[in-house]
Amino acid sequence: MSVIPHPMTTTQFELPGFQVVRSLGVVRGIIVRSRSVFGTIGASLQTLVGGNISLLTNLCEKTRGEAFEVMLDHASQLGANAVIGVRYDATEIMQGVTEVLAYGTAVVVEQKRT
Repeated sequence: MSVIPHPMTTTQFELPGFQVVRSLGVVRGIIVRSRSVFGTIGASLQTLVGGNISLLTNLCEKTRGEAFEVMLDHASQLGANAVIGVRYDATEIMQGVTEVLAYGTAVVVEQKRT
């Protein structure tokens, strides 16, 4: 588990109430995941009913969460206490195999003084 708490991450390029004192560069977390045969069959059956395909939704959410944690670990290793400009990307590498990338800018922030 990362030492950077979730509230210290944002898709914005500033963290409300904090000021960036040092930028440590781009950090990323990459997960490559394939669907199992059973997951593919189960998802195919769910498409017959229509609506949310929960098997694939859960797989996507788990994969994004893992990529996010790897990104935060990378930022922690650099000495960051926050990550700004967080984004996700996904690329199908081959049929049934997808790369999920979480990336952002690792920064050191201090609370703003009023």
